[in-house]
Amino acid sequence: MRSSQLTLCAGAVLAAVLVPAHTALAAVADNEESHGSVTVTPSTIAAGGEVDLRVSVCGGKKAIGTSEAFSSPAYFNPAADGGLFAEARIRSDASGRDYGITVKCEDGPGSASGNVTVVHRRIDPTAPVRAGGGGTALAAESDGPGTPHTLIGLGLAGAAAIAIAGRSVRKRRGGTH
Repeated sequence: MRSSQLTLCAGAVLAAVLVPAHTALAAVADNEESHGSVTVTPSTIAAGGEVDLRVSVCGGKKAIGTSEAFSSPAYFNPAADGGLFAEARIRSDASGRDYGITVKCEDGPGSASGNVTVVHRRIDPTAPVRAGGGGTALAAESDGPGTPHTLIGLGLAGAAAIAIAGRSVRKRRGGTH
């Protein structure tokens, strides 16, 4: 009889210790927000450009992303490949530096953070693109024929003119006799 009382007391003590611990762990897990990262494409952008943002930490269907670099908040919606997706426009007057991005999940716990690097100014083309010609695009850039090519061309044209004139003269002489 003594062993059954000892077993019963040990079970009661064990239950008294484990039940509050399990409840406390569950409460901590409920209060903890999951934290993830924001994927920014491209991660370096000129002022006035547009970036794509993706997060996978939010279990819901909506989130809002903010940054000093954005011209307005980025509103996330479900992406076709899972997670949430948004587009954000970088302010045209944003100075060149790293900016933090914060995303808060709207319909559930969770948040994410990331960075975007803004370069000082928008990069505009300064000259036409060297297109066409494949690998010969640079070779096609030369100024054209020079003096030696011109003299050779004139010499060949003169020789052809003499040959045609000589043939014409021979035909006329041959037909009158």
